Amino acid sequence: MKDTNKHQGLRNQLVKLLSQKGITDKNVLEAINKIPRHLFLESGFEDFAYQDKPFPIGAGQTISQPYTVAFQTELLQVKKDDKILEIGTGSGYQTAVLCVMGAKVYSVERQNELFKKTSTLLPKMGIRPKHLSFGDGYKGLPNYAPFDSIIVTAGAPFIPQPLMAQLKIGGRLVIPVGEDVQVMTLLIRKTETQFEKHELGDFRFVPLLEDKN
Repeated sequence: MKDTNKHQGLRNQLVKLLSQKGITDKNVLEAINKIPRHLFLESGFEDFAYQDKPFPIGAGQTISQPYTVAFQTELLQVKKDDKILEIGTGSGYQTAVLCVMGAKVYSVERQNELFKKTSTLLPKMGIRPKHLSFGDGYKGLPNYAPFDSIIVTAGAPFIPQPLMAQLKIGGRLVIPVGEDVQVMTLLIRKTETQFEKHELGDFRFVPLLEDKN
């Protein structure tokens, strides 16, 4: 679990790159600058950890490229103590970014192998989400709702109704929607029944899996 000056130097360069690509939220950039992304990857990828690229993390899943993590996080407009639902814990990197920003994170992972790995890794790094659970992301976590914001880190063919229902009025849901290529979609809940929708460009994500267990 080493984090060296060399790693920090590479993170500084990554943050500069993200700024050049248009990320302006200082809290997002600071969180990315603090978190040792190399610790979330298999050791074979360690030397590439601070490139702006996705990498495989096992179970057919990937760790999103840093720009995507930063872009989604910026859309959430995270404030300290926000209660955030994350669908797709994956490697735990996005979870860590939100925790370092002071959010109370509730995260759901569908792959048991990743769930076990991340449940062990995050506490070792001193990162403590409020709740990690193994289950179906399409259902969210109704027992813990409502949430200030919800982030989905896998491509969904549609926006799951339960997630919309678990969002506070004024809350923000960030979700990539589509089959092969996804459109980054932001929903802002205006009233019990009304949502404002913004579409913010094409991305590629692994698919959001339904519960087959």
